[in-house]
Amino acid sequence: MPKIEVAIKEAIDRGARHHIRQVATPMRREVRRLRQLVAGLRKDVTGLKATAAQWERVADQRPWMATVSDEAATAARLSAGLIRKLRTRLGLSQAALGRLVGVTGAAVVAWERGRAKPSGERRKAIVALRGLGRRDVKRLLDRMPKPVPKRGPQARNARRRTRPPR
Repeated sequence: MPKIEVAIKEAIDRGARHHIRQVATPMRREVRRLRQLVAGLRKDVTGLKATAAQWERVADQRPWMATVSDEAATAARLSAGLIRKLRTRLGLSQAALGRLVGVTGAAVVAWERGRAKPSGERRKAIVALRGLGRRDVKRLLDRMPKPVPKRGPQARNARRRTRPPR
């Protein structure tokens, strides 16, 4: 009798394994497909996060815009001395003031010497700077993009001089 019991048990085990295999194989394939899908989604999310971080950096680098009305800008008194006093009160160099306003340092020099006067958006920006303090201006400058140094002829000549002879 024990042989029949063993044979029945083996047949049941074989049938159960076969049934389990029939059910488990498609599930394994589906799990593998889902894992690949999740890996692809993770890759996409990583790329999107990098893009979002890049957009945030670009958004932070937008130039500062003055929030002064046209009437207030035209009514404000601006002279060479007042521009110089504003710059020194805020602790700015001429180049830094130019970066904030959107001009070169040479334009700020011309304003301070009375050879030129700011107009339009530049005038608005200077009038708006009057209401800011040193900390505010420092934060604005930190958020702005750093100027790219230009490579003039002196830099090119220096590079030529440092090359080893052929």
